[in-house]
Amino acid sequence: MSSSDFRQIAIRTEAGKAERLFRAAVSAFCSLTRPSRREIAQLEDLTLPLFDEVSVESRRYVAAALSECEYAPTALVRRLAEEPVEIAAPLLTRSNALSDVDLIALIGRHGLPHARAIARRKELNPTIADLIRALERPTLVKTRPPETVTKLTPKPEPVAKEDADRAASGEGAENARRRLRSMMRPAGDAADVNSFLGQPAYVRLRETALTGNAAFFQTALADALEIDFATARSVTGQSGYAALLAALRALDLSEDRAFLIAVAVYPGEFPHPRAIRLFLDRYRLLHREAALDKVRAWKAETLSRAIRDKAVDTVSTERRDTSNSVDASSGLKAS
Repeated sequence: MSSSDFRQIAIRTEAGKAERLFRAAVSAFCSLTRPSRREIAQLEDLTLPLFDEVSVESRRYVAAALSECEYAPTALVRRLAEEPVEIAAPLLTRSNALSDVDLIALIGRHGLPHARAIARRKELNPTIADLIRALERPTLVKTRPPETVTKLTPKPEPVAKEDADRAASGEGAENARRRLRSMMRPAGDAADVNSFLGQPAYVRLRETALTGNAAFFQTALADALEIDFATARSVTGQSGYAALLAALRALDLSEDRAFLIAVAVYPGEFPHPRAIRLFLDRYRLLHREAALDKVRAWKAETLSRAIRDKAVDTVSTERRDTSNSVDASSGLKAS
């Protein structure tokens, strides 16, 4: 389909008939066996400006049509996927245009309604399936109710059970990291890499976060922010992710990438959709300049620490030299 074909569709529809144009363009596109990149871009250029002018019924029709389309335009599919689940369900269930990262972000923004539709996808990534199951049954991650604990007689078993639960929790987190690592390979990263951070630095942050080794990630974070290791360790050593949020915002990562790193470093902070949505909201609302101010404060602390350490070393050296001189003088007088 050429641009003239799209123009013919526009000519046949009178001005202001956004509904007919919207539907006709998508229907014509879906009839193509293998559309070119140019034709995909043309469809997006034509339909996205009309999106807010068309009815819910037209959006539902287009979502259903594109869900069966093998080469659906990604931007239009993502826009439709943000609609209420009554419209987006066919795309959430079937569309190949939505990547695993898109699905995670949609669950974070829309919660269980979208998650339940995504759960019906064939060959769904196991990590996303586990996340949806956890959201469906949040009691699985809660501690034993107090009334149940009071009924137990004091035995050594609860301690052993607590250790076992802790070990199982750690094993589950490690399994999640391994699955995330296999899922988030750098396919297509170069398409939207931020020039400030650069692909190698982001990939290093992501891969070290998914190892589960705190020291590896702290080293990568120190290199990315140009701070010392002790400061990077203090950023990720806190009980919450507030400091890490500022660090990722200062690096100007997209919210999906920031969330991936945060959930790998703090997996226990995201037990339900509200926690994911809170992270995304906080990330969007955090002004980058404020985040950069915090990083500058960390760098100042790094410099201050280096100056203090150097001063201490200098004083220690001078005292040691003075002591050696006194000892040498005493030895000469004694002789």
